[in-house]
Amino acid sequence: MKELEKEYIEIYGKKPSKIYFAPGRVNIIGEHIDYNGGLVLPCALSCGTYMLVSEREDDLVFFASTNFEYKDFVEIKNLKDSYDDWIKYPVGVIKQIRTKHTNLKGMNILYSGNIPNGAGLSSSASLEVVTAYAINDINKCSYSKIDLALLSQKAENENVGVNCGIMDQFAVAMGKQEKALLLNCDTLDYKEIDACLGDYKFVISNTNKSRKLVDSKYNERRAECDEALKIISTKKKISYLCELSSEDLTELKPIFTQENIWKRLSHVVEENERVISSSQALTSEDLPKLGALMNASHDSLRDKYEVTGLELDTLVEEARKIQGVLGSRMTGAGFGGCTVSIVHKDNIEEFIEKVGEQYYKKTNIKADFYIAEISDGVKQL
Repeated sequence: MKELEKEYIEIYGKKPSKIYFAPGRVNIIGEHIDYNGGLVLPCALSCGTYMLVSEREDDLVFFASTNFEYKDFVEIKNLKDSYDDWIKYPVGVIKQIRTKHTNLKGMNILYSGNIPNGAGLSSSASLEVVTAYAINDINKCSYSKIDLALLSQKAENENVGVNCGIMDQFAVAMGKQEKALLLNCDTLDYKEIDACLGDYKFVISNTNKSRKLVDSKYNERRAECDEALKIISTKKKISYLCELSSEDLTELKPIFTQENIWKRLSHVVEENERVISSSQALTSEDLPKLGALMNASHDSLRDKYEVTGLELDTLVEEARKIQGVLGSRMTGAGFGGCTVSIVHKDNIEEFIEKVGEQYYKKTNIKADFYIAEISDGVKQL
């Protein structure tokens, strides 16, 4: 923090008046179903985004980051339709808050994140939520944390162009230390579940494959789910795909003529049921069952939703060969990013060495590994 304060002074000529923090998140299970009204099981991480800020007398907001060279400023009362580079995320948040609060204060901001960018650990949601939380606090806007999560999601949908669901922003805002959140993405009802792994740890493996969600097939998958919903509406009246059960799939199979749409639907419905079973396994501390469900989740994301690829599949395949690994799956949107594995503490060193070695042999990319520490959501430091 001293180094960050020193850098802030070098940029702005004075100390920050407030410092905020928002975590990244890892999703234990429940992928690509948040925007289909499903259940997810994420938790907040100890890594995240720091935001150092001081107020200004005018309505200018200056942006700087230790992670990117790009710097810029905006005039709150004269915001453009679009912005370049990483600042489109916090500016999107400002735009959303400004629709109800027109006299927002200007700010000098320095961000610093230790979430690997583009790794599927919600660096963008962390940036959005910490910005929303700080603006809410400084301007006394009286938003709840859930309000801030919804507002941040809307910023990413409307101002960034990624049609993400609510999971990332919700986990970043509402996370609790040593707890997973069983979240209903339709109703926003949630339950905190003890994430007690005993002698096991969640180990995150980063493919280090570059990707951008906007340029990926993320929005294409959303469109395919919308198409599935449209087809089902000729036979059943539902609002979200996750209202269906596995039994419903048997009944609906004959009306689907496109194999890819059917596969997407099958994954969504079955993944939602896996989340329910996983939350029960975590509650009862049945880690082998949780691991088996995580394995099934990855296999479905590979074969039915088709969002994995060589890098993610290699990390998972090699992880499952290591003694002491109960389960391994991709986490996040896919197309690169990270996997999450349940690994016995005595096998973590071997896991990192052997999985890393085999991954490099097969992809010529060096993987990074992190032992996940489950943390609190957004807060002022």
